[in-house]
Amino acid sequence: MHATTVPAHTQAGPRAWLGLTLLALPSLLLSLDVTLLHLAVPHLAAALRPDGAQMLWIIDIYGFMIAGLLVTMGTLGDRIGRRRLLLIGATLFGAASVLAAYADSAETLIGARALLGLAGATLMPSTMALIGNMFRDPRQRGVAYGVWAASFSLGIALGPVVGGLMLERFWWGSVFLLAVPVMALLLLTGPFLLPEFKDDSAGRLDLVSVLLSLAAILPLVYGVKQAAKHGLTGPTALALLAGIAFGVLFVRRQLRSADPLLDLSLFRNRSFTVALGVMLAGAFALGGAYLFITQFLQMVADLSPFQAGLRLLPAAALLIIASMVAPALAGRFGPGTVVGAAMFLSAIGYAVLAFADTDGTGIVMIGFAIVYTGIGPMMALSVDLVVGAAPLEKAGAASAMQETMSEFGLALGIAVVGSIGMALYRAELTGNMPAGVPAEAGEAGRDALSGALDAAAGLPARLGGEFLAVAREAFSSGLNAAAVIGAVLSALVGILAAVVLRRVGRDSV
Repeated sequence: MHATTVPAHTQAGPRAWLGLTLLALPSLLLSLDVTLLHLAVPHLAAALRPDGAQMLWIIDIYGFMIAGLLVTMGTLGDRIGRRRLLLIGATLFGAASVLAAYADSAETLIGARALLGLAGATLMPSTMALIGNMFRDPRQRGVAYGVWAASFSLGIALGPVVGGLMLERFWWGSVFLLAVPVMALLLLTGPFLLPEFKDDSAGRLDLVSVLLSLAAILPLVYGVKQAAKHGLTGPTALALLAGIAFGVLFVRRQLRSADPLLDLSLFRNRSFTVALGVMLAGAFALGGAYLFITQFLQMVADLSPFQAGLRLLPAAALLIIASMVAPALAGRFGPGTVVGAAMFLSAIGYAVLAFADTDGTGIVMIGFAIVYTGIGPMMALSVDLVVGAAPLEKAGAASAMQETMSEFGLALGIAVVGSIGMALYRAELTGNMPAGVPAEAGEAGRDALSGALDAAAGLPARLGGEFLAVAREAFSSGLNAAAVIGAVLSALVGILAAVVLRRVGRDSV
C-alpha cells in the first residue's frame, strides 16, 4: 500500500478523531503496564520464586527492549507502513501478555516480558507518527498530541489504583490480561479507522545500523540502571564506555549512509533539537522526583498502593486539563512562551516538594500536582514540535527519537537524581542512627527505606520505632534534594525554551 497523501493544513474529520481515540488506548496501556508490574512483584515473587538476578531481568528486560528497539521500529514503520507495524505490534503484545499472565516459571516470564518490550517498541512510534500524519492542521495536531500526552499520563496515574484493586481480587498474572481486550479492539477497528502511511522512497533497512544502535543503547541503559542501584562499579563503567563507543560508530555510519537508520539532518532544525532537549530535561527531573514520591506515599506516609494511587489522581487530572488547553494557549502566545511558562510552573512545584517532611503528605500532593500541571503542556507541545518539525516521511523516526529521549531522561533521572537523594538518605541515617540498632539492621536500612521497614519490624518496639522514624526523616531529606534539583533544572529549561523557541510561529502547533 502506498503512502496516503494529506495536504498540509487539511482539517481532520470525524474518522480521524475516532482513530485518535483508538490510538490513545495503547499509549495509556503502555504507561499503565510499567506501574502494574512493580505492584505485582511481591505476588509473582511468592508464586515463581525467582532468584535475585532473575527478578532484575523480569523488571528490566521490558525497558531494555523498548529503549534498544525504538529507533529501529520507528524507521521500520516509515518503510513498511505505520498502521501495518502498529497492528503487528498489537498482535504480538496481546499474545505476549497472555504468555506473561500464565507464566509458570521465572524464565517464561522473562521471555514474555522481552516479547512485550519488542511489541511495545512498535506501538509508541507508530501511534505518534500516525497522529502526526492524520492531523495536518497545526491547531488540530496540537490538540491531538495533547490527548495522547493526557492518555499516557493517565495510565501512569491509574496504575496503582487499577493494579491495587486487581491484586486484591485476582492472581498476579491478571494485571497482564488488561492488554488483551485493548489489543483486540485495536486489531478489529484499526484497519477501518486508521489510514496507512509510509515512505515509498525509503531504502533498505540497514541491519548493521540496527545492531550498532542496540550495541549502543542497551549497555547505556543497563549501565544507568546499575549505577542507580549499586553506584559506578567497574562493570558498570565498562558498560557505559562500550555504549558510548558503539554510539560513536553508529553516528559515523548514519552520517555516511545514503539511507540512514536515523536521519541526523533532523537536528539542523532548531525547534526539533530544543524540543528534544526540553523533553530530556523534563523527563530527567520527573524521573528522580517520581521515584521518591511514590515511595514516600507508601513507606513514609504508610499508604497502601491503592491509597497512594488515589492521592496521585488530582495531579493526573490537572495534567490532562493542562495538556488539553496547551495547544490553544500556544496558538495565542506561541509555543516557546507556553513551554517556558509551564517549566517555570513545574519548578515552583518542585520547590514546594523541597519543604516536605515526614508529615508532609499534603505538601507532596500539592507540589506534585503543580509539577504535573507544568509537565502537561511540556509533553503536549514538545511532542508536536519534534514530530511536526520532521518531514511527513520521517515522522516515525522523529517520534521514535522523541520517545527514546523520554526513556533516557527518565532512566538518567532515576540514576543521577535518585543516587544523589539516596546518598543523602544514607548519610543522614548513618549520622542519626539510634544507639542499640544492630549493625545488620543498620546496613539493611542504609540499602533502602524498604530495608529499614523490614529491619524495624524485627527490633524491640521502642527501638524499632526510633529507627524507623530516623529512616523516614532521612528519606524525606532525599526527596527534598531531588526536588531542589528538579526545581533548578526546570527553571533553566524554561528559560531555554522561552528564548530559543520564541520565534516559532503561533500557527505551528
